[in-house]
Amino acid sequence: MWLLRSLAWALLSPVLAAELSPQESSLLKSLGLSAKPSPTSPGPVPPVLWRIFQKRRTLPWPGGEPESCRVEEFNVPGNIVRVFADQGRFLPEGQPQGRLCLRKLLFFNLSALEEGERLTMAQLELRFHHNSYHSPSPGQVLELRLYQASPRGLPRPGRGPLLERSFVQLRKSLLFNLGAALKEGAAPGRNLALVLEISAGGRAGDSGTPRSLCAGSDAFAATSLLLVTLGRRCQAARSRRSAPSPPATPSPLCKPRRLYISFSDVGWENWIIAPQGYLANYCGGECPFPLAAELNSTNHAVLQTLVHSLDPQGTPQPCCVPVRLSPISILYYDNSDNVVLRHYEDMVVDECGCR
Repeated sequence: MWLLRSLAWALLSPVLAAELSPQESSLLKSLGLSAKPSPTSPGPVPPVLWRIFQKRRTLPWPGGEPESCRVEEFNVPGNIVRVFADQGRFLPEGQPQGRLCLRKLLFFNLSALEEGERLTMAQLELRFHHNSYHSPSPGQVLELRLYQASPRGLPRPGRGPLLERSFVQLRKSLLFNLGAALKEGAAPGRNLALVLEISAGGRAGDSGTPRSLCAGSDAFAATSLLLVTLGRRCQAARSRRSAPSPPATPSPLCKPRRLYISFSDVGWENWIIAPQGYLANYCGGECPFPLAAELNSTNHAVLQTLVHSLDPQGTPQPCCVPVRLSPISILYYDNSDNVVLRHYEDMVVDECGCR
């Protein structure tokens, strides 16, 4: 509810175009942002985040509505999905050169992770321009290894690979689970550095230059890291609801009233990708004596209304407040131009009551 009030205040504030007000700064902090993002060179939205976002907006779900603090697409707990772009570089092949096709330092800036977030999934994606590194002859395989990087950007000496796979042909996109590596080597405020090696293996006595054994060495495209985390404020027991639209007929009684919040009106359209706005609603109306059953009143509110009818000057009427709220999902760029999909609780007023 605090988040909704702050966002409504920001919508009406005349100082949004100037310095950030304390209210807007507090609101951004509650969204997990240290400052208002200003994307300089934002990349495209990863297709996986678009799919999750669109699916969450489409009801009904098979078997019921999705849990607000669970990413059903990956079957893991979580309310924050981030995709980090690789900021590493290609490395010299070094020695022994042999059949090494590619060596690359993978570097991910994980400073956006907040204290208290719990990692529930880490997935590394390697993308190629086309199906690449096709073995030139039967019996030969391609070997992919991933190591934790030393401070010099090379595989840590004395440590085996975090993962090791063999392929006859590398596909256009390869996915790897790095949950164990992340839990060991990454934390809020830290970075993750890995070394990727692709080499040509196969039969003893094979001849040929490394490049002839690694056909398609120019095909490597990009690397990204998808993380799913569970934020501290996520209430796993809550479920997503589709908020009913407030009635069109005005009523003096306590009911939800229509309030549409446009992110362009609050100056956030350059970093919030979707939605462009949402129907937040608010509670308004009277709580008269006697309180009707549809006003969702507590026993305390009933008695307060009775006392107010006897002493209007000394006792106020109960207040019309939200008694049921639902979450929304927001797709946005963070302060490091990473694309984030985050599920926020208590953003839409579904029902009002007298309290």
